[in-house]
Amino acid sequence: MSEFWKQRYAVEEYVFGTEPNVFLTSQARRFSPGQRVLAVADGEGRNGVWLARQGLEVVAVDVAPHALAKAQKLAARHGVALETQLADLFEWEWGESRFDAVVAIFIQFVAADGRRQLHQLMRQALKPGGVLLLQGYTPKQLEYKTGGPSERDNLYSAEDLRGEFADMEILHLREHEREIDEGAGHRGMSALVEMVARKP
Repeated sequence: MSEFWKQRYAVEEYVFGTEPNVFLTSQARRFSPGQRVLAVADGEGRNGVWLARQGLEVVAVDVAPHALAKAQKLAARHGVALETQLADLFEWEWGESRFDAVVAIFIQFVAADGRRQLHQLMRQALKPGGVLLLQGYTPKQLEYKTGGPSERDNLYSAEDLRGEFADMEILHLREHEREIDEGAGHRGMSALVEMVARKP
């Protein structure tokens, strides 16, 4: 799977555009300048750079070197610092209680077992009181085919997330459908699920 992403990002254009995810920007009030934030599988940096522009200290991790090079180029364009780390998320040292927030936008590249493992690592990396912001596609996305994985097991619902994060305070959780336009990679009517949860 990592080879797929390395190849996908090895193009001149930004596959998912340079504008931040709409759900993420709608949650700007969750952040305070100076906080340390982890952007999981941040790709070409559109979300990590936006977070850095809010005065946050951002660590963006991804498996694709071309993506991280484009992320640094985007950060330079906006005049912000972005710490990028090239790593497989299953081998990366997440640490414990390191981050005030973890942002996971469209990271649906693993099936359910791998997803649960990643979610546990995200919880572990959050400081007590820290927040997790997550957006992904629901199984209905298979009907739209406007982005995301083609495997049902890589998709999840609000019910799935409620169960997986039962030990956290769910501040926001909903499924909905809307048009999105995030580069060539995500464009058109989409079936989405989004969550904000706080670690006790």
